[in-house]
Amino acid sequence: MSSSLILEICKKAKAASYKMAGLPTEIKNRALLNMAEALERNVQEILEANQKDVEASKKKGVKEALLDRLILNEGRVAKMAQCLREVASLPDPVGEIVKTWTRPNGLIIGQLRVPLGVVAVIYESRPDVTSDASGICLKSGNVVILRGGSDAINSNITIGRILSEAAEDSGVPEGAIQVVPTTERSAAVELMKMRGYVDVLIPRGGAGLIKAVIENAKVPVIETGTGNCHIYVEEDADLPRAIDIIINAKCQRPGTCNSAEKVLVHRRVAAEFIPKAVEALRGHGVEVRGCEETRKIVPDVIPATEEDWYTEYLDLIIAFKVVSGLDEAVNHINKYGTKHSDSILTSDFSKALRFIREVDSAAVYWNASTRFTDGNQYGLGAEIGISTQKLHARGPMSVQHLTTIKYFILGRGHIRE
Repeated sequence: MSSSLILEICKKAKAASYKMAGLPTEIKNRALLNMAEALERNVQEILEANQKDVEASKKKGVKEALLDRLILNEGRVAKMAQCLREVASLPDPVGEIVKTWTRPNGLIIGQLRVPLGVVAVIYESRPDVTSDASGICLKSGNVVILRGGSDAINSNITIGRILSEAAEDSGVPEGAIQVVPTTERSAAVELMKMRGYVDVLIPRGGAGLIKAVIENAKVPVIETGTGNCHIYVEEDADLPRAIDIIINAKCQRPGTCNSAEKVLVHRRVAAEFIPKAVEALRGHGVEVRGCEETRKIVPDVIPATEEDWYTEYLDLIIAFKVVSGLDEAVNHINKYGTKHSDSILTSDFSKALRFIREVDSAAVYWNASTRFTDGNQYGLGAEIGISTQKLHARGPMSVQHLTTIKYFILGRGHIRE
């Protein structure tokens, strides 16, 4: 059943993609604004569907930090609507002439920005992704196939239906926004293999989902999500400010991919800094783990294993490691990190510059929380994901990142000699 269902969805999406590619900006913007209004108008229906998902997840014993990613309220639905309005206000990347040049023979060569086509998104928990991905894909002239996790199935189906109806009423072709209406894993696997229909697949979720997509996909994949993010406290850091930054990066929303999971501390300030940082974190309900040197300073810290250094907790858990300096910090991050977001806290510009240059991550910070890795915070509007790879796109991906270029060549009867 899932095979025929996915094929039907993909055929409809492919047919819609050719119409979407040439859709005028004013129709796309009108659709986005109508979609925003539809979310606000149907907020109670969305919250009722979401409540079913939340109750089911609570019965399964889903931990609090992950439950937070699932829960919707009037404020979060309003934010989803606002993101759609912000996307509508962004410049339309489709049709932009990126560059032109003239060859000695008189041929004019140009690059034109065009949509990718059919974008499939496989994601976990967060029903706001249904809205954000729909808006970004629509503005960039793409169609989208959304396959959310089983824990948010009612929310996703309801949001998807509301958005697609509003878009179609505004002149967007049928099939431009589709939610896969089944929780069968086979449907997700089938979607990953739809070469010839799906132009790019974007997974959003934990390491397990990313791994499953990479192993099964037959279509191009943009890896996103997994965030084993580090904060390195140098010996010359403003230590009271460092604690504030770490608390924000870990505790504001611990279930997100840009929350801090590890703290590296220069040996020269470890004895002064770590006890205060651990106390502050515990005051926010955080479980602290640490290396042997950390445990010599604060003996009741839980021992960190080798596995800990690789782990994205997505929970109120953090691990500390004492390092000899910048070289060891950079080497540790490049070995154990996930190329997402990492920060250095220092008053030394040259150290910050080295860290920014040498840490191989999509977003590198100086004296700031990793929680800023977000398309909206960067002024890009809503994001479809944070790419942790290097080909095509890197970091928060918004409308311009869901396009590619085609060449156009203008001649006057030219033939090649």
